[in-house]
Amino acid sequence: MSDRTDVEPKEDKDTYYPEGSTYGFLTAERAKRQLHSLSMIVENRPRVLAKIAGLFSRRGYNIESLAVSMTDNPSVSRMTIAVTGDSRSLAQIANQLDKLPDVIKVTDYTNEPTVPRELALIKIRADLAVRSSVMQLVEIFRGRILDVGSSTFIVEVTGVPEKIDAMEDLMAPFGLIEVVRTGRILLRRGSKET
Repeated sequence: MSDRTDVEPKEDKDTYYPEGSTYGFLTAERAKRQLHSLSMIVENRPRVLAKIAGLFSRRGYNIESLAVSMTDNPSVSRMTIAVTGDSRSLAQIANQLDKLPDVIKVTDYTNEPTVPRELALIKIRADLAVRSSVMQLVEIFRGRILDVGSSTFIVEVTGVPEKIDAMEDLMAPFGLIEVVRTGRILLRRGSKET
């Protein structure tokens, strides 16, 4: 197996690589439509989010996940955006974002070592006949049952987005009622600040 490359490697077209994965071959097609994780430090002011979202919208990009929260400094917020696109166009967007007066710092963590996480709350049908099966799956995924109703569970699961996807897929046969996901958040590995 070779290193990732921007040219089309010889590979089996039936090989499955999860969207946005950073292992295996990166084909030219996948390189064009790679999942990017952008982290921004912004002023905590009204309309900042609208300006940033508008920049993506004007360029024809759909934001796949967005997480925003105040940092330890109440005048500053951290914004994490997951968006699929080609590296060149997203580098241009990052440069444009960096020029906005309310944006303090923009970093693309796509090829950086990070610890990404997401949280999901899943409301699932869980009548008496399937409760033990649902509970086993929750335990396997290191989730937690937060609420028990007469025929439902509300389950919390955290982890990498692929783990959340897998949990949803395995819970679907029981009957998903609602799913709420936070969107991707991340921190850079090591001692360097994000």
